[in-house]
Amino acid sequence: MRTANRSDTGRIRLVNEDRSWVGETAGGLTVAIVADGMGGHRAGDVASQMTVDAFREAMQQLEGDLTDEEAADHMRQAILRANAIVYEMASRNEQYHNMGTTVVAALLKRNGAVIGHIGDSRAYKLTADGLVRLTEDHTLVNELAKAGQISAEEALNHPRRNVLTRALGTDANVEVDVIRIDTAPGEAILLCSDGLTNMVSESQMLDTLRREDLDLDGQAERLIELALEAGGDDNISVILLKDACTEREG
Repeated sequence: MRTANRSDTGRIRLVNEDRSWVGETAGGLTVAIVADGMGGHRAGDVASQMTVDAFREAMQQLEGDLTDEEAADHMRQAILRANAIVYEMASRNEQYHNMGTTVVAALLKRNGAVIGHIGDSRAYKLTADGLVRLTEDHTLVNELAKAGQISAEEALNHPRRNVLTRALGTDANVEVDVIRIDTAPGEAILLCSDGLTNMVSESQMLDTLRREDLDLDGQAERLIELALEAGGDDNISVILLKDACTEREG
């Protein structure tokens, strides 16, 4: 598996509250996570780091012969475990009160992947036909758009577009969206924080991921550059995942 993992503080923020990680389970499965922290002074980076640490610990002993149902259950339980840890820390430490984080994670199996998600960090799949968004933002603006109260164009620049309806660590109980997708030779998975998607259009992302003059690392770096060129208003994190064999064959 070819992977690329890039994160940048951006041009405005003083601290990078994003955390991203890619690794392998004991059974050789590739696993990845992006967490975009939020909260008071330095609480966001605490929440996102704790989430990544808890997720990594929960996933590292997984074997390689999981069924789809087992993979989905492990994904859900790993994220729920992280939620419990972050919520407990926020509940007993005043300086971390109301801290939380978004999370988007992937567990890759043969010919497929399991995606886990809370918040407005996103997962995409690059296919021969284009870029497919795999996750739905858990935001107030998305709820308004689904209800027909605002247009898609209004949603892009809505003053409350960063208000989350669901986050990890802010409540004792949280719902985790978990989906299973098929993957085909030549396809790639993109995980990213909203520091990318608020600055870079999906058409720009698609054009970058189709560039044959850039390897996976170069594509991830270019996505970061595009977000910075557009203003870099937030921390930016990008993970790209692609089968090494299919990349050489393509």
